[in-house]
Amino acid sequence: MATKHEQILSFIESIPIGSKLSVRLIAKELNVSEGTAYRAIKEAENTGLVTTIQRVGTIRIETKKEENIENLTFEEILKIIDGELLGGKDGLNKTLNKFIIGAMTEDAMLRYITEESLMIIGNRESAQRLSLENGAAVLITGGFRADPNIIALSDQLGLPIMTTSYDTFTVGSMINRAMTDQLIKKEIMLIESIYTRLKKTHYLSVNDTIYDYRIANQSSQHTRFPVVGPNNRLVGIVTAKDIIGKEDTVSIKRVMTKEPAYTTTHMSVASISHTMIWDGLEVMPVVSDEMKLLGIVSRQDIMKAMQTQQRQPQTGETIADQINQLIKEVEEEAYTFNVTPQMTNGTGTISFGVLSEIINETTHLTLSNQNKRNLVVEQIQLHYLNLIQLGSDLVIRPKIFDKSRRSARLDIEVFSESGLAAKALVVCQLFQKQ
Repeated sequence: MATKHEQILSFIESIPIGSKLSVRLIAKELNVSEGTAYRAIKEAENTGLVTTIQRVGTIRIETKKEENIENLTFEEILKIIDGELLGGKDGLNKTLNKFIIGAMTEDAMLRYITEESLMIIGNRESAQRLSLENGAAVLITGGFRADPNIIALSDQLGLPIMTTSYDTFTVGSMINRAMTDQLIKKEIMLIESIYTRLKKTHYLSVNDTIYDYRIANQSSQHTRFPVVGPNNRLVGIVTAKDIIGKEDTVSIKRVMTKEPAYTTTHMSVASISHTMIWDGLEVMPVVSDEMKLLGIVSRQDIMKAMQTQQRQPQTGETIADQINQLIKEVEEEAYTFNVTPQMTNGTGTISFGVLSEIINETTHLTLSNQNKRNLVVEQIQLHYLNLIQLGSDLVIRPKIFDKSRRSARLDIEVFSESGLAAKALVVCQLFQKQ
């Protein structure tokens, strides 16, 4: 029998597209509490069944199918930026390898243009022509149109020329997000891709006894078992230490740990690895949004996935990749970085996001080189003290001031030609490579 939560979601799915709904309407229609109705509406919003518009209310919308873009084509880019194709339709199926922001002279552009790259540029006709002639598609920002001669050239070469109303920085961020989310699989590995399904593992019921635990333990590789109640809902977990000195006839319900740590299928492997390693968990239950047990994920599954993740080749070059390539170690605990045009915002100074990524990458380099351990940055407190201009040569000096087996804190200073330009406090978690 479906739970009230599931009944409400089914009701929402049956509502015609474009209809308005509210907590009060659902509570009255299905005879449930307003709290239950509210939680179901939030779940429906998370899954794309409804959307909430300010001063309008909650509206039933058409569910968008999740697309797995293996190759980011220019046609996909056109959709992402809400753009308009001006010419070069025959090249829409070509794959984007990288994008370039044209905030530079034409002579400097030639160093960055490659075939099947995308030049993001404003209303500069000669630069648009130069890009097309050297194999790059063109995206014109700010809502500008292209000259008919440029459009004819794009049709002749089979290279798309597009326009969008967004500004250059916004477009670059949108494309970078698409490359990160859709192309770099190692950055978005989720629990759903690695956990062990229920039918392939062991679990116990509140009606079972310690004897049932001992039987399950004989054919399992771990000693922690989820415990379920009615409707297969997770209610606890039982471990080897819970049954020490207990008789076989004792109920599992009496010895189990209630409200155990758990994960859902849409949580990331990286985030769950923190919890498992930090708390010393051998196994963690995997549940649905209604708390129904779906399976388990073990520490071995997590470590294997993260090792595979690190070995997996990248299929696209993002801003993070470019930043990593530009960071050079010049001496012990000191790194340099040159600010290129792609790393700046509209004022010609370094983007705050780029500066944060430099801090992040420097932290990884420092701790990985010293400890040969995996790490995840948890928090960065960044203070931008002086403007960092295009072309600046930065010196980054990280200093570890607190470190334990499981965590580390660093003080990182960034110097430009004018002196101290930024300062950051970084907190991260460490875990041993397997």
